[in-house]
Amino acid sequence: MDNSEIINKIKEEILRTEAQILEYRELTKPISPENAIGRVSRMDAINNKSINDSALRQAEKKLIDLNRVLEKAGSKDFGICLRCNKPIPVGRLMIRLESLYCVPCSR
Repeated sequence: MDNSEIINKIKEEILRTEAQILEYRELTKPISPENAIGRVSRMDAINNKSINDSALRQAEKKLIDLNRVLEKAGSKDFGICLRCNKPIPVGRLMIRLESLYCVPCSR
């Protein structure tokens, strides 16, 4: 697989991640106390909001990393681990397009 295919996949993933972020932002809006949803339902809603908050933070970090990887596209640093400066295997890049580190350095 050549770099242009990887770059296209990164761009597609950026679009998907941006859509996820919009969805999570909608799901994490504050729960109004005047909504008569019942105590148990309110507790469920608060729990779900917490889970969605976490998912939102992860998606936002992923988007930052994807954009960072895309910025490197076409440069000599594209696909190079930020820590050890060795090439990140193409298989890892295909699985985790936002990878900035090789497997050993990501631990």
